[in-house]
Amino acid sequence: MDNNIFSFGDTFWRQLHGTTMGTPAAPLYSILSFGFHENTMILPNFANNLFYYKRFIDDVFGIWVDTPDKPWESFKTHLNSFGNIRWNIEDPSLSTTFLDLEIRIHGNQLLTKTYQKPMNLYLYIPPLSAHPNSCFKGLITGEILRYWLQNSNTEDFIHITSLFIQRLIQRGHTISNITPILRTAAALIDNDRTRPTTEKNSNNNTLFIHWKHNPNNIDRSIIRTIYNNTLRGIDNFQQMKIAVSRPPNLRDLLCHTQLPELNNNNVSNFIPTHLDSHSTHPNRDT
Repeated sequence: MDNNIFSFGDTFWRQLHGTTMGTPAAPLYSILSFGFHENTMILPNFANNLFYYKRFIDDVFGIWVDTPDKPWESFKTHLNSFGNIRWNIEDPSLSTTFLDLEIRIHGNQLLTKTYQKPMNLYLYIPPLSAHPNSCFKGLITGEILRYWLQNSNTEDFIHITSLFIQRLIQRGHTISNITPILRTAAALIDNDRTRPTTEKNSNNNTLFIHWKHNPNNIDRSIIRTIYNNTLRGIDNFQQMKIAVSRPPNLRDLLCHTQLPELNNNNVSNFIPTHLDSHSTHPNRDT
């Protein structure tokens, strides 16, 4: 990454520090670099203290055992000694939050509960959105199953599920439309399985039908019925799948990744002449 070049209009810039925000490879860089530091420095030096240690990119969860030769403060210092990164470290306690989970020790039990950030806007897909019905079913069923797995107490599951239903209604959904999906999710929980199992088939033996989704298109169930009544069994395919992709939306049309040039004016005409086009932007931390 010594020569990471990015463009802005008709100008080109070289990043002097760090990795471009939003680059798909950026999380991999952090995982690999800090992972090497973990395996060579942290884990060997604190092997007797870290009874359990797991990290997901920049979130770490562990169980710490204090010893006279390796106190907790030495671990915090060691953790912050790598590069420019500085960790927000919570002191050991009987409860903590890791990703979307609240974890606490109660007696000899480990109890969990769904955690949701206070600033979460819960912008679920509204019913008038031109998404396939499978998206709505997958959203509701997936959330209900996740809540069931995350919450140790039934009361917590009921509470978070009730909030989820209220938020769906606030987004415009009706209780009559989401009730069948909720019942399907409940049936999956009652059957003690997280997802229906399907027979695995090679893609070479599968007939794929693909088009861009439109709410006014023919329903996929009708296509399946026509296929089953006409071609199934004589087309040399074991199964048929309908794949639907989304058409361009307003964001695609309004938010271009490239800036258009207006009235033949180049971006460089508006950049002060004392700036070096090979240095970082003065008002942006890159």
